[in-house]
Amino acid sequence: MSHNYTQTTSQIGIQPYDVYQPNGNTQSELNGRVHSSEDQLNSESKNSESKNAPVVQEQTQRPLTVANAIATMMEALGVSSAFGVNGGAMAGIWGALSNSLLRVLNFRHEAGAAFAATEAYFATGRPTVVFTTAGPGITNALTGLFAARGEGAKVILLSACTSSPQRGRWAIQETSTETLPTEGIFTSGALFNYATTVESAAQLPQIFRKLALGMSQPGGFVAHLSVPTAVQTSPVDDLDMFQGIDFSLGTPSQETIVKCAHLLSEGPFAIWVGFGARDAAEEIRQLAELTGAPVMCSPRGKGIFPEDHPQFVGVTGLGGHGSVFTYLQQQPPLRTLVLGTRLSEPTSFWSPALVPPGGFVHVDIDPTVPGVAYSKAETFAVQSEIKAFVKALLEHEHLLASSGVTAFWLPRPERQDLAPGSDSLVRPEVLMEAIQKVIVEGSDAIVLAECGNSFLWSTHLLRFPNANRYRISTGVGAMGQAVAGVVGAAAARHGKAVAIVGDGAMLMNNEISTAVKYQIPAVWIVLNDARYNMSHQGMGMLGLTGADATIPQADFTMIARGMGAEGIRINKESDLISALEQAMAATGPIVIDVMIEADRRAPSKGRNAGLASQGVKSTPAEKTELHISFPQASFPNV
Repeated sequence: MSHNYTQTTSQIGIQPYDVYQPNGNTQSELNGRVHSSEDQLNSESKNSESKNAPVVQEQTQRPLTVANAIATMMEALGVSSAFGVNGGAMAGIWGALSNSLLRVLNFRHEAGAAFAATEAYFATGRPTVVFTTAGPGITNALTGLFAARGEGAKVILLSACTSSPQRGRWAIQETSTETLPTEGIFTSGALFNYATTVESAAQLPQIFRKLALGMSQPGGFVAHLSVPTAVQTSPVDDLDMFQGIDFSLGTPSQETIVKCAHLLSEGPFAIWVGFGARDAAEEIRQLAELTGAPVMCSPRGKGIFPEDHPQFVGVTGLGGHGSVFTYLQQQPPLRTLVLGTRLSEPTSFWSPALVPPGGFVHVDIDPTVPGVAYSKAETFAVQSEIKAFVKALLEHEHLLASSGVTAFWLPRPERQDLAPGSDSLVRPEVLMEAIQKVIVEGSDAIVLAECGNSFLWSTHLLRFPNANRYRISTGVGAMGQAVAGVVGAAAARHGKAVAIVGDGAMLMNNEISTAVKYQIPAVWIVLNDARYNMSHQGMGMLGLTGADATIPQADFTMIARGMGAEGIRINKESDLISALEQAMAATGPIVIDVMIEADRRAPSKGRNAGLASQGVKSTPAEKTELHISFPQASFPNV
């Protein structure tokens, strides 16, 4: 479609095309929800320092500039939220976004904005925008965008760069080939699926087409449009909007499905579930119950198969459960059906003990995934969207039923019985019990765990009964993803999101002030031990001394209150439940500062077992502590 040189603000709601969404909704269905919730967004923004949604005025005329056209493109792509830090070089884009239908949230740091955009995508399934000014605005955002690519999010970076007449003349925050490497930041590659610099309005139709195609396809897509300051306000005569495609990946051939069914029917098999299978939870449950197959999951796959189900044997990898190895040793399957996981080091530690005699039937949307982590294992690879594959497989019920597991008992993830505590510092295990009761079982909040010991405690001890409730990063594992991402998740879903974080990460990059500005109901639970404790404990296990991983004790309740949020400090276990209940009842942001017992060893036996499989030997002291025969050659690192 085309737009004239001028347009009213009511004309910018373009009917978008149908885009593949990881939750199974088409983009047009999601778009209907965005427009129907516009009044809610306007209402929520009345008490905010800056508006989050436009005030529609039928008679207001404004020129169609490159910046306005890009904002219109974002609406057509189904974007509803933009996260960033403003600046003079990108005033045109910032103004256009602020006067569009997008909800614009101004953050305190670009990395925090990028983390928030990533988690907002996973909370809603809608693509998100990150906006930055030139120079350090772009470089500050790169870590968060690196994480977005690694996690498989759909995120578009809109940045400013120096206009061509000023390049090479030492402009303020000059952004050009004179100051930054072009390859990788402004071009497609390892960081961005698609990247370009917008030098002319004539490029916009093709740019929009490439964005639309990228957003239409399954999997992640991270893009970067860098727009010179002068180009942002240049006029656009009209804009032809590519309508995109209704993209769906075809189910594998009937021959392939029958082959998989025959392979799985030859003997007992296990199911290994990863994050890529998060939209196939019901189908996977049906398959497991039909066949009796035990189910294990990656750390990111927690909750896709209910963790309270009797066929769930545990989490593999970092923070995982010994019950997985107990099952594999006592009742080894012939094959394992791998659904939507790369079997990366945090998921498997590439342990040979996880490879069954008959190998893997490995299904993934990305054809480059199967056979990489375990290159020597026999692998029947299938490229497919997981939900479509499992649905097709279930049609061969008569074959699959013959593979039923003959075992009468399956090991369950271990639980530790704890004696009642004193009024001393809080044990992390007791904290997780309280989080399980109040937050996991008592609410529908999304729970994010930061890298480090927070990851280990949460992954090992929390139990999720359904999918899309737990978010961690096992690829990039950047400190700050949860402490900033929780704001994006809560903002996008208009509801509670909880971050379980360490004090080190909280000091590195939090967005409490942003949550206060927009009254976003984010909750931070801080494991306060005055250490980078994964590093501290890991160095101790290695027997290395002299490396300092301690940090000064911080009072996060005072920090929170100083920024305008609520804060509660917990010094004893008996106060945990009431504090968490208060946090979940709060309408704005709140920080729960938990003084934990720092010397409690985080559950890293999964990491240790992985190292053992690589032939590492143990010292006597470590054998006593860990009950395994190998040393901690490197401490667990997300």
